[in-house]
Amino acid sequence: MKVIRAKSAGFCWGVERAIQVAREEAKGGERTVYTDGPLIHNRQMMEALGQEDIREVGDYQSNSKLNIQKQDQKEAVVVVRAHGISPQRRKYLTGLGLPFRDGTCPDVGIIAGKIKSHAEKGFDVVIFGDPKHPEVIGLVGYANGQGHVISNETDLGNLPDFKGGVVMVSQSTMFTNEFKKLSGILSEKYPDLIIFDTICGATKERQSDLVQLVEEGADVIVVIGGKHSANTKKLAKLASSYDKPTYHIETAEDLDSEIFKSFNCAGVTAGASTPEFIIRSVCKKLESF
Repeated sequence: MKVIRAKSAGFCWGVERAIQVAREEAKGGERTVYTDGPLIHNRQMMEALGQEDIREVGDYQSNSKLNIQKQDQKEAVVVVRAHGISPQRRKYLTGLGLPFRDGTCPDVGIIAGKIKSHAEKGFDVVIFGDPKHPEVIGLVGYANGQGHVISNETDLGNLPDFKGGVVMVSQSTMFTNEFKKLSGILSEKYPDLIIFDTICGATKERQSDLVQLVEEGADVIVVIGGKHSANTKKLAKLASSYDKPTYHIETAEDLDSEIFKSFNCAGVTAGASTPEFIIRSVCKKLESF
């Protein structure tokens, strides 16, 4: 089977940076690194990082109290993952009395800065994203009680009537076309709406590269990434919209040769938290079919 791999498949720079921060702090296992929730949404990579004593504590949404074992002999440090956290969560983590490193993706930090500066000026802030996603939960914390999360047109219609200025941003990993559509609708009601397209470049590139796979002749799409990874699930959804059979898998072990018998060319892409060694193994197995 012929395999076409998307150029953007795999770690985005924000995830690479967060992993680098955690590994720098771990010093090859000399120190214990506690990440506030999973550092990345990939079970296999988290297991690999565990060999360097990088441990996930807390929960996916960074809401729970951290259970850090004080009896550990090694020095410990707390690391914030790429999704970022709210100011309230930051205050809690820095209050634990352990060294603290921030692995927040700079792109997410820019969104937080835009929200904070406009909220302080009295603007209501509309955030396009998943209200249960840790990035969005963190961003809402910067809105000073004036944040409103929307995911679709229904949510848009349920927004309160704003009396002052309104600004709209997006979670960094959303669909560009959906953001343009919803921001356009909101601007009809609020002509002075300030719109910041905060969908990150890596996400846009990943989405456009998927279209390229289809144009290059892929008759089946394989999307690699954690089952709970938001950006991976969006990639799979986008691939399905092109009427191509789409399979969201985590590793090469999920591939069934019988399923791929009727296909000649597989297009392969991967979410922002998928390590290179998994992508290579999937491509190799597909080529063997």
